[in-house]
Amino acid sequence: MGKADLRIDWATHAAAKYAVETWHYSRSMPSASVKIGAWESGRFIGVVIFGRGAASEIGSPYGLPQDEICELVRVALRPHVTPTSRILAQSLRLLKSSNPGLRMVVSFADTEQGHHGGIYQATGWFFEGSKEYHAYRVNGNVVHPKTLHSKYGKGGQSVPWLRKHVDQKAERVHGAMKHKYLMPLDDAMRAQIAHLAKPYPKRAKQATTGDQSAGRQGSTDPHAPNSGEAS
Repeated sequence: MGKADLRIDWATHAAAKYAVETWHYSRSMPSASVKIGAWESGRFIGVVIFGRGAASEIGSPYGLPQDEICELVRVALRPHVTPTSRILAQSLRLLKSSNPGLRMVVSFADTEQGHHGGIYQATGWFFEGSKEYHAYRVNGNVVHPKTLHSKYGKGGQSVPWLRKHVDQKAERVHGAMKHKYLMPLDDAMRAQIAHLAKPYPKRAKQATTGDQSAGRQGSTDPHAPNSGEAS
């Protein structure tokens, strides 16, 4: 496939929801978010979504109030030509230009999904470290707390609530390791967190591709929004 013309612009909620439910492994659209769409040669290929995440004090470790930090919560793309790192870099520029008070973005690479953070490494994020996160087994599937929070609200992270409303056998289980990445958006913030940076983790042998396209519908999907519907 040859090089495609890339356009990065705002996406509607409907287009973003379609992209997440079709091309992202979680199939779950996050609440309250900034939705940035990507188009190749006029064709909608997906979204990059930023939000506050499930943590109420996401900025506390860095001395930042909630309005100065956000989380990259979804990269939902169909098979495409443009490197995902380029799509992410341009999405960050649009986010920063429209939110001048924003100072940092955080994100997590889920090793359970075979991700090591290749797109973050390619775009110069700081790797802060790894941590094992708990998860929940619901209807036979291991689900991350943020996914349940997006779908059910606070009740989605309570085993009694889940057993009453969703699955009588729901339980809390140990989740996989997640790699945490930081993207400072100004020089002062970069200098402030530079000491947190650690060597990048390597891709696991079983890791999937960085564009997260495995298991999604193909590029001939007739139901994807076109450029007129998405912007």
